[in-house]
Amino acid sequence: MKILIEGLSQVYPNKYKALDDINLEISDGLFGLLGPNGAGKSTLMRILVTLMKPSTGNVKMDGYDLFKDRKQIRAMLGYLPQDFSTFPKIKTWEFLDYSARLAGIKDKTQRIKKIDELLERVGLFDAREKLTSKLSGGMKRRVGIAQALISNPKILIVDEPTTGLDPEERIRFRYLLTEMSKEERIIILSTHIVGDISSTCNDMALLNLGKLAFNGSPHELIDKARPFTYRLEVDDSTLEKLKQEHIIISTVPVNNGWQVDIVTNNINGFKAKPLEPNLEHAYVCFMELII
Repeated sequence: MKILIEGLSQVYPNKYKALDDINLEISDGLFGLLGPNGAGKSTLMRILVTLMKPSTGNVKMDGYDLFKDRKQIRAMLGYLPQDFSTFPKIKTWEFLDYSARLAGIKDKTQRIKKIDELLERVGLFDAREKLTSKLSGGMKRRVGIAQALISNPKILIVDEPTTGLDPEERIRFRYLLTEMSKEERIIILSTHIVGDISSTCNDMALLNLGKLAFNGSPHELIDKARPFTYRLEVDDSTLEKLKQEHIIISTVPVNNGWQVDIVTNNINGFKAKPLEPNLEHAYVCFMELII
């Protein structure tokens, strides 16, 4: 199973270029799409789920053309949008039953069996009789995953799934996506939260201002950042100078001053030790420095 994206660009009527010549190949497993708000991630997601036609370029999914074979491609897709919502006055299982009907599952016995399996899988079987309005934010996101899986899609696309979730629900959601990625399907996780990528994905792309800034594994991204990450211990006055000249990742108070992590392409003038970077350091390097 592969998604092949070639020369994809999107220019809106106001001349704003949301995507600029994107070329990507995505295979089975969990693929992370990382970038700040406004990077073009949601535009790319809307194109991939056939809700928007790009200005130029082409997309093929499992050999099907995104624009010529829309019916076949839609049958492969499951989608959890960032602004996913439910009907507040129906029960959890009723919402999924409605989703199953839309997916073309006509047999009632088959639908109920499928719904119960999915509720068990996302950890919501005990909440099947609850009104969706009574579910927490994390539970609603899990309902969203269940509705996206109702037709057993080969491609699952989730857009900013952990935004607004507390740490426990975020960890639960990441684990759920990781478990699903072991099956023969593509899962695309679009997010601006670095932790969502570092803990789940083996392959990723980094978008910035509509351009593809990086494509590879998180480890490769970190390797590229290694020459640009440093740690210093400084007093108050030196910290102010650092803020003016370099990009600060973190500051921690220590005896008589501060422990400071920075990314920079010129450390001259400061006593600093090389710092083993994590994905957050690497992300800032690509966003703020030309490396």
